[in-house]
Amino acid sequence: MLTDLLGFPPQVLFGQLLLGLINGAFYAVLSLGLAVIFGLLNIVNFAHGALYMLGAFSAWGLATFLGLNYWAALIVAPVLVGGFGMLIERFLLRRLAGVDHLYGLLLTFGLALVIEGVFIKLFGASGQPYPTPKALTGGINLGFMFLPWYRGWVVVASLIACGVTWYIFERTKIGAYLRAGTENPKLLQAFGVNVPLLTTLAYGYGVGLAAFAGVLAAPITQVSPLMGSNLIIVVFAVVVIGGMGSIMGAVVTGLGMGLIEGLTKVYWPEASATVIFFVMAIVLVLRPAGLFGRTA
Repeated sequence: MLTDLLGFPPQVLFGQLLLGLINGAFYAVLSLGLAVIFGLLNIVNFAHGALYMLGAFSAWGLATFLGLNYWAALIVAPVLVGGFGMLIERFLLRRLAGVDHLYGLLLTFGLALVIEGVFIKLFGASGQPYPTPKALTGGINLGFMFLPWYRGWVVVASLIACGVTWYIFERTKIGAYLRAGTENPKLLQAFGVNVPLLTTLAYGYGVGLAAFAGVLAAPITQVSPLMGSNLIIVVFAVVVIGGMGSIMGAVVTGLGMGLIEGLTKVYWPEASATVIFFVMAIVLVLRPAGLFGRTA
């Protein structure tokens, strides 16, 4: 009966929905980093895809040259890439404070091209393999599909990262300082808070989230210099749908768009690559600030 109702075997439908949820987990973490950076710094960070790639390459490099395993890379790589992001904010983006957002977008877009070009020159465009950690090899038969343990771990790890980020920025004192700094930085600085340092830390954290997603992606896909450029446009669309700067919007929309993409692959495979942009167009017409964004 279920097959007749849906027009497809349940195994196909549920399998694609689960794969969509896994893709949505990547969308959620990446769009969360973008939302943090835009919401707190008003920077359209087009280098986010390149920094996601840098996280994956950091994991590969730590394993290849230092012998660090996946679990160590999951911590060390985001810290290293986040530190690199803090240098970008301190010495490049801070010089653009107070000017039009377009300049920051152009700077980060150019930076992304430079980073990708350097890695293509060093490693080529084909990519490098990264092994799945032994503890997460194999999988479980769910009846409608075989789920590898690692892909299940990706969803769990992404939800943990999203939950921790939401708690930090919505329920802690440093999160309150960051939100206050976006509204009135001069007043906050008058109370003795180092606003420039908070700004640098916030950018580094957003970049660290991109690197964290890169490490999660490394065992699933080839670690390639172009892996970020293939994903960043979709992630920007997810952020726009959820609302620029909305942490909750980034998480909910990322997961939701992954499910919609998976569902589209079942009923209309040709449209699966563009359905997110179709949803974005509808949302922008009906609610320009995004589903969770604040209207001016």
